[in-house]
Amino acid sequence: MTEKNHRITLSRRAFIGAGLIAGIGLGVGIPFSLGAGGLTSTGNLLRSRLPLPQPFTMPFQTPPVLKPVRSDADTDYYEITQTAATASILPGVKTVIWGYNGIFPGPTIVSRRARTTVVRHTNHLPVPTVVHLHGGRTPPDSDGYPIDFVYPVDRSYVNQHMNMEHINMGGSMVGDTTEGHRSYTYPLDQRAAMLWYHDHRMDFTGPSVWRGLAGLHFVRDDEEDALGLPSGPRELPVMITDRSFAADGSLAYPSIDGSLMRTPGVTGSFVAGILGDVMLVNGTPWPVARVDGATYRLRIINACNARRLDLRLDPQPDGLLTQIGTDGGLLAAPIRHEHVELAPAQRLDVIIDFSSYKPGTAVTLLNDFGDGNMSQVMRFIVGEKADEPFTVPDKLSTVESLTAAQAVMTRTFRFQSGDVNHMKGWLIDGRPFSPDDIAAAPKLGTVEVWRLIADFHHPVHLHLSPFQVLSRGIGGPGAFDAGWKDTIDLRASEEAAIAIRFDGYPGKYVFHCHNLEHEDMAMMANFTTR
Repeated sequence: MTEKNHRITLSRRAFIGAGLIAGIGLGVGIPFSLGAGGLTSTGNLLRSRLPLPQPFTMPFQTPPVLKPVRSDADTDYYEITQTAATASILPGVKTVIWGYNGIFPGPTIVSRRARTTVVRHTNHLPVPTVVHLHGGRTPPDSDGYPIDFVYPVDRSYVNQHMNMEHINMGGSMVGDTTEGHRSYTYPLDQRAAMLWYHDHRMDFTGPSVWRGLAGLHFVRDDEEDALGLPSGPRELPVMITDRSFAADGSLAYPSIDGSLMRTPGVTGSFVAGILGDVMLVNGTPWPVARVDGATYRLRIINACNARRLDLRLDPQPDGLLTQIGTDGGLLAAPIRHEHVELAPAQRLDVIIDFSSYKPGTAVTLLNDFGDGNMSQVMRFIVGEKADEPFTVPDKLSTVESLTAAQAVMTRTFRFQSGDVNHMKGWLIDGRPFSPDDIAAAPKLGTVEVWRLIADFHHPVHLHLSPFQVLSRGIGGPGAFDAGWKDTIDLRASEEAAIAIRFDGYPGKYVFHCHNLEHEDMAMMANFTTR
């Protein structure tokens, strides 16, 4: 089937005005998860209904690297099929997932800076999808705007369940949609970094990502290569997700509408966010990785829907955790931590010297924001010393520092729960998401300061342009705020200031909470660049 563009009119406000976000109107309070470190995540625990495996009994695995179907002088072309498949996540149990190329996580794409990557996605799922390259400096037509649907090759399920007649069509919500396929073009004129791609369909991002629609995308460049960082088998991608399972082994998710076509939202107190009770690393529960007594580079991402992480190694290595990068690539200089905090969607690039351990040592990656088995992530078994440890240089990269004095505009955005037509929702400045509303219109090439104010935990993500954290409350940036970011861990009852240089491409983009249940329940807004 050839690609064909269509335009569709929907109304996000009509969903809300008609009382269709059913889970928000139940009159429940906003719950939290309490971990060993106290108040840790906005969300409620969803318990599995079948026996769970003991931690550290299954081997660590890495997603396969996708090869281009063809390349020319300046572009690599890839093809990905979005499809339902059966996976063996828990021992002896089959689980249906939605996967890129039928696997979870999806295949990893590796690109070079400023070399264009084109990914053609074919949708064999029963629902529309949208692909967002998270952290990508991407033109608006390939950024994955929430209503730029890729409809399934087989439209029968959509035609049966997506009855639009009951929706007030008075809004001007227009999406650029395609039938069956869509090619996303990524110029990748940006620093080396670990990006990731995931579904971004309006109102249903949470259940789609929960079912498996997420994968990694690495960007390499000459500056990073010159450092001689650990690579190959000593560069480990670590995608951390939490999930829960029904009694039949399926992925449990409390959607109001199991068809994922009409009514967005989740049931009861899960409006605050969903916390699973199985910790997965690259799709494997509590895995064990066998490592040499050598230096490794771990590329860690919190890909949970709502769960925050506080990570440390036990026993602690010599030299602690050496952070060399974050969401937007290399830091200017390494930072050593005893522990690191990651909100959903944040990434961390760390160097670990396993040669400081005796052979046979079991080293556990712990999550101090979790209880019971959720306080553990994975385990490393250290082998014989392999070679001299890699020495991290004192200077990693040149990182321009943005300041408030450079800003041509200061804006304030409040991320709060609130009433929407007598129902509880998640809002930005008291308004639910609508493509009709433009919250900001920054000029390309300028710097702005955005003041972000939260009631509860909200990991705030901006599309297109990375930013730097200037302050939290009356203090400076936090311990984990260094470098270029695309997501900030905005904590409960906190105000933070970020500085953004808007560059790249003119068009319409979004910023939103990356607690995916909050995003699906209207905590998203538009900005346009010009």
